[in-house]
Amino acid sequence: MLRTDPDPTPLPPNRWFKSTDWLAQHLRDRDVVAVDGSYFLPTQKRDAHAEYRSGHIPGAVFFDIETVSDHSTELPHMLPGTYQFGEAVGALGIGDGDTVVVYDSTGLYSAARVWWTFRVFGAQSVFILDGGLPKWKAEGRPLESGEAKRAPRQFHANMNVDAVAMLADVRMALTDRATQIVDARSAERFAGRAPEPRPGLRSGHMPGSFNVPFDRVVENGRLASRDRIEAAFTAAGVDLDKPIITSCGSGVTAAILSVALESIGRPAKRLYDGSWSEWGSRPDLPVERD
Repeated sequence: MLRTDPDPTPLPPNRWFKSTDWLAQHLRDRDVVAVDGSYFLPTQKRDAHAEYRSGHIPGAVFFDIETVSDHSTELPHMLPGTYQFGEAVGALGIGDGDTVVVYDSTGLYSAARVWWTFRVFGAQSVFILDGGLPKWKAEGRPLESGEAKRAPRQFHANMNVDAVAMLADVRMALTDRATQIVDARSAERFAGRAPEPRPGLRSGHMPGSFNVPFDRVVENGRLASRDRIEAAFTAAGVDLDKPIITSCGSGVTAAILSVALESIGRPAKRLYDGSWSEWGSRPDLPVERD
């Protein structure tokens, strides 16, 4: 007799995700804003904004994480100032109290970073589209081209600094081990066996950090099951009962780990905004290789 293993435990309805059915039903609501938050690594040589203009969810505005960022630093897409963020999203037609549904062209990639950014700046009703643009397209739902225009609105940003880890926070965590640093980069990059996609960065990882590649908590462009998420962290040696700071190459895929942890009721303490782009560029900071 064949033994059939039970299906992995599915996630309960997630408070941070909206279905494509829900968005289709509410897309024309005045206080609902679809946001295309697509982003690609420089090595991918793809233009996210151009792809948005060629076809996006009707009415969706484009949020550029490079444009809406701190331009006073050479580090990529660091969080902008409070005033800059409020002005930028207000110009996109997003106001206080609006329901924001973020998606990307991969399924679950940069949308998590945009979701996290909106939350950092005080948005109370921001979600990720489950399955993103690939699921929307697979269901034969409509697309439109060009730039969507919404009337400007007021967004009063208020930054939650406690959600953001700075370099000093990470160094302290690695010293006292009370908080764990969990890196979302690939195993090859973490081990120092693969080069970094940005020039000038050393290969390897922070001594004492843990590695949970983001693709281990994503399945077919959607968040994986509870069992798979928990297994990915525990297999890496992470104690889910201890505080966690998420990190990655430049603060994008770290947000995928953050939303995965939220989904299993183990919210990350902070996200390290500078991530490896900062740590790996500093010759005064230690680096380990496997």
